[in-house]
Amino acid sequence: MGPSAFDYGDWEPVIGLEIHAQLLTRTKLFCGCATSFGDPPNSHCCPVCLGLPGALPVLNAAAVEMAVTAGLALGCQINHRSIFARKNYFYPDLPKGYQISQYEEPLAVRGHLRIEPEGGEPREVGITRVHMEEDAGKNVHGLGSDSMVDLNRAGTPLIEIVGEPDLRSPPEARDYMKRLRDVLLFIGVNDGNLEQGSFRCDANVSVRRRGDETFGTRVEMKNINSFRFVEEALDVEIRRQIRLLERGETFVQQTRGYNADKRESYPLREKEGDEGYRYFPDPDLPPLDCDEAFVAQVRSRLPETPAQKRARFVAELGLGDYAAGVLCGHPRVASFFEEAALWAMGPRRATPTKIANFILSEVLRDTTIDGLDARFTTTPAQIAELVALIEEGVISGKQAKSLYQSLAGTDQSPSSLVEALGLSVIADEGTLEALARELVDKNPKQAESYRAGKKALLGFFVGQLMKATSGNADPKRASQILERVLEQDGG
Repeated sequence: MGPSAFDYGDWEPVIGLEIHAQLLTRTKLFCGCATSFGDPPNSHCCPVCLGLPGALPVLNAAAVEMAVTAGLALGCQINHRSIFARKNYFYPDLPKGYQISQYEEPLAVRGHLRIEPEGGEPREVGITRVHMEEDAGKNVHGLGSDSMVDLNRAGTPLIEIVGEPDLRSPPEARDYMKRLRDVLLFIGVNDGNLEQGSFRCDANVSVRRRGDETFGTRVEMKNINSFRFVEEALDVEIRRQIRLLERGETFVQQTRGYNADKRESYPLREKEGDEGYRYFPDPDLPPLDCDEAFVAQVRSRLPETPAQKRARFVAELGLGDYAAGVLCGHPRVASFFEEAALWAMGPRRATPTKIANFILSEVLRDTTIDGLDARFTTTPAQIAELVALIEEGVISGKQAKSLYQSLAGTDQSPSSLVEALGLSVIADEGTLEALARELVDKNPKQAESYRAGKKALLGFFVGQLMKATSGNADPKRASQILERVLEQDGG
């Protein structure tokens, strides 16, 4: 849907997102159980995961470093002292009867994220806090008349990224969610897999009359698992709230789910305030101290964010905004391009913009992306050399596409394949001039129109010559020779 589809008249939405992102550690936040996905139910559990009496948590140092990395990438202030607290509630997938989280003293505060929604103005959106917590287990329904509990996920390290209520439309929320996911992917702390639940979104939304500074009654939309659904679910809920208010009705603060098939939200439970969770510091965990030296060390290793990489591709490598944006849509794709561009700075030169264009038009079509992984059919060095062959005039653009298909899945160099396949550009002046004269003789009307001033017809002749040579002629040389022949024959 375009931006115009989200017109709410005199009403203004107020939206803030809470993102739960699983950290890419090998083991859980407070024990040594594996965090791998898709294994048999309850196969990664121990007394700590199960909440057995006497089991003591031990904090995962790798999770702390990843959480600090995320906080820094989002422009947050890292608190040198943060506290783990017990968030008390009862649910079948929470075996301890509480979740270890952070509350009054979180790890990081006061960050920001730049959004650039389609049809909207780019701007900075505030981030209230980034705190660490453990994940709950998973209720598994649909097994006959029973529901089962899988505790493999219980204790998996999370960061919760709480956004300020700065978003004013569903498209802004979608853009915020996508850009936040991209940041976490590029810094290597989360795999961004919405389907598996490693990147989840809860959306808080209310509406108010435009110009009113007072917030309305807030509703939380729970566990939205796609970019499209966050936009769709928010739009449905916003319109529901507006209908109620325009009828003079009121509604209570609550948590709601979203049914995508029916395009409607539905109540899950009345929303508790924070006091309902009875937070208190976890007596088994001391305060987390992240001193300035540790934070500085993490900062020194901080990878580029997607926005920083896009800006560098444009400023230093000459790429256009569109090409840079697509290449920075996934960290492995960006790395593939960078490796190819670096190779092309060696003995065989190729222009970064032309490498980028070939990746966009050919390579990405055959690339398989799954979470943080991306599988390519060729190597960056092969692509860089292939583009260099085009720029050197050894092969034509059409031949390059055929050569690319022949390179797929092999370790051969493009140069060796050019020789083996007998590919070469026809650039011999005598051969091209003979073909040009033959084409001019066969198309006298077009030739006369060209001489009468319809210079665009040169493209027709170039196309005919390329067709006659099966795309093997050098198009630039062919154009020059055709132009000369047409002028000579008309003189």
